[in-house]
Amino acid sequence: MRRARLLPILALAAFVGCDGRPTSDAAVLNERTVGGDGATTVTAEIWVDNWFALSINGEALVEDSVAYRTERSFNADRVTFSADFPMTIAFEFRDFMENDTGLEYIGSSRQQIGDGGAIAQFRNAETGELLAVTDSSWQCRVIHRAPLDAACADEADPKVGEGSCQAMIEPAPAGWTAAGFDDAGWDPAVEHAASEVRPKDGYDAVDWASEARLIWSADLRLDNIVLCRTTVQQRPG
Repeated sequence: MRRARLLPILALAAFVGCDGRPTSDAAVLNERTVGGDGATTVTAEIWVDNWFALSINGEALVEDSVAYRTERSFNADRVTFSADFPMTIAFEFRDFMENDTGLEYIGSSRQQIGDGGAIAQFRNAETGELLAVTDSSWQCRVIHRAPLDAACADEADPKVGEGSCQAMIEPAPAGWTAAGFDDAGWDPAVEHAASEVRPKDGYDAVDWASEARLIWSADLRLDNIVLCRTTVQQRPG
């Protein structure tokens, strides 16, 4: 695959709150062209709480423009690439967590279990034709769930794997981004209302198609790393 060519970030502002931590008040719509291989030019628009990695037809294509370890990272990415059909789209979605306890803001008064959520849409970059959206037709698998007991968030000194801070952690299945991977045993993505996910910065910068849905696993809070995939069988029209 050709090396990614990054275009200038259109708008990215960082602010610091009164507690010295970054706030989520950034204007965040980042645009990039990242190459790829294929006859069709595709534009993907993606918003995730907190981070994504995207593969197309088994090849790693692009990661979230804001690093995973950036606290309260809320941003949208608009990514243009080329691909062939059938087009297998595979996402690794991650919610922010400081370690394998699944908690964020550890040791502060805000120590808590975070929550996730993701939405994406794919269009023909030349015609604007909608090619794919996230919805319950996608297949997903949770590979990191923590803490298994919500009481972990109340621990004064939470330790990974101790007391209520147990976790379920699995490796990503070999070849899971490939077109031929069998995801029949995975669960359907769960659609979540905006009132559950509470999408923010960057989300409103995208004109989402009515068909596009916010998705995750069934548990927005405890499931921290979710793999989701779908295949667009042929180019519409």
